[in-house]
Amino acid sequence: MIFVAAGTQDGRELAGALLQAGYDVTASVVSSYGEKLLKQYPRLIVNDKPLDEEALKDYIWQHDIRLFIDASHPYAANVSGNAMRACRATNIPYIRYERASVPVDYDKAYRVESYEEAANTAACLGTTVFLTTGSRNLKTFVLSDALKGHTIIARILPTAGVLKECEELGLTPKQIVAIQGPFSEELNIALYRQYGADVVITKNSGAIGGTDTKITAAKKLGLPVVLIDRPKLQYDVIAYTFEDVFAFVKKHFDGSEG
Repeated sequence: MIFVAAGTQDGRELAGALLQAGYDVTASVVSSYGEKLLKQYPRLIVNDKPLDEEALKDYIWQHDIRLFIDASHPYAANVSGNAMRACRATNIPYIRYERASVPVDYDKAYRVESYEEAANTAACLGTTVFLTTGSRNLKTFVLSDALKGHTIIARILPTAGVLKECEELGLTPKQIVAIQGPFSEELNIALYRQYGADVVITKNSGAIGGTDTKITAAKKLGLPVVLIDRPKLQYDVIAYTFEDVFAFVKKHFDGSEG
C-alpha cells in the first residue's frame, strides 16, 4: 500500500495516476471538500482524519503502508516534518513531490518569511490589503497590530466552515471574496480594482496555485506584492515531476506491484 498526502490538486492527480498504474493507494486529506474531490477514484482508500507524527506511525503499521509520498501543500511544513519522522521511525521510503515555484521578476515584490512579517510589510505599503493566502492563517492578519485601521479583503474558498471563520473574526461581507480558483490574470485585475486593493499578499504556491497570474495582474496595475517564501525544509528525498515519483515507486516495489 502506498500512502499519499494528497491535500492539493497535484496530490490528488498523483494518487489517481498511481491507482491507474495498478497500485493500492491510500490518500490523506484534512477537509471534507478534499475528500469529496477524491470520490472520482472509486478504488482509492481515503483517510480524512488529521494525523500527527504518532498517528502517522500507527497508521503505517496498522495498514501495511510500504511507501510514503508527500504531496502536501508547499507551505504545509508540519505535515512534511511529521511524515519524514514517521517514515524514519517505521523504516519505510519517503519521497517529497514538490511543485515548481514561480520565478518572480518584479521590482515591487517584497519577499518575507512569515505571515507576521507579511502583515507588517503590507501595512507600510497601503491601506487596503488584498489577501490571497487562503483561510488557514487569516487570523494572523485580522488580529495583526500592524494592520489595525487597514481594510483587509480576504479571498477564500466558499465553504461553510471558512465563511463561518471569517464571520467569527469580524470580517464583513464587503471584505470577503468567496470564490474558487484558479483565477486568470484578467479576473485578478478585475477583483483588485473592484475592491480597491493597494497591496496584494500571496504565497509562491506555483502556477497550479495561481501565483503567476496573481503577480502579473498586480504588476499590470502597479500594485506591490508581499510574497511569503516557502518554508525551508531539508527533505529526505525530493522529486519535481510525476515521472520521478513513479521511478522512485518502481525502484522500491521492484515490479512486485503495479
